This record gives sequence, structure tokens and C-alpha cells, in this order.
Amino acid sequence: MADCLFCGIANREIKGSIVYENETVVVFKDINPRAPVHLLIIPRKHVATLLDLGEEDKGILSEIFSAANRLAESHGIAGDGFRVVVNCGPAAGQSVYHIHFHLLGGRTLGWPPG
Repeated sequence: MADCLFCGIANREIKGSIVYENETVVVFKDINPRAPVHLLIIPRKHVATLLDLGEEDKGILSEIFSAANRLAESHGIAGDGFRVVVNCGPAAGQSVYHIHFHLLGGRTLGWPPG
């Protein structure tokens, strides 16, 4: 999508601190981190919200969680624990309409969130 910030980062048209990528997902550092490790995991395919995922997108979700596990290990947060969060819609706090999963760790995360 031409005017999507995250598509621009995935396509390297907009600068982002990319830490991992493959043919399905791109992972980059959040510009406003809420934890010592705060990465955003996005699919290369533009999908606006969780509600827009279809049956054909099952592989995307598998790649997202595989990347989350790999990055939790490589960033040293797998042992103590980490959180994966996705917001859907304005009331949940979604501000960029390209589905993205927050990988957070490196400190104790309280419950309930937000």
C-alpha cells in the first residue's frame, strides 16, 4: 500500500531499524520503546487489522510467532519471559493500520496492561 508507513519500512523506502527479515515478515525496533526490548513484527503483505486476516494468511501468523521466538532467544529475553501484543482498532490503541505484533521484554511487565 503506497501510503502505509510500515509497508515503506518493509520495502526499505522509509528508514527503520530492521533487526530481522525473511520473505514473509520484517522486524524492526519500535521508535517509542516501552521496554528494553521492544520490536515490531509485521508481515510484508499489507493487512490492516487482525479482522482482515483470512484463511490464506495462516502462514503469516506462523512466521510471526516463529520470528518472535527466535528474536526473544537472540535478544536474551526468552529465559525470563516476554510478551507479544497486537492491538486491533482505535479503542485498543492501534495507530498504524498495518497489522503489527509488539515483542516486549527485558523488564517485569505488569498485569493488566494499559
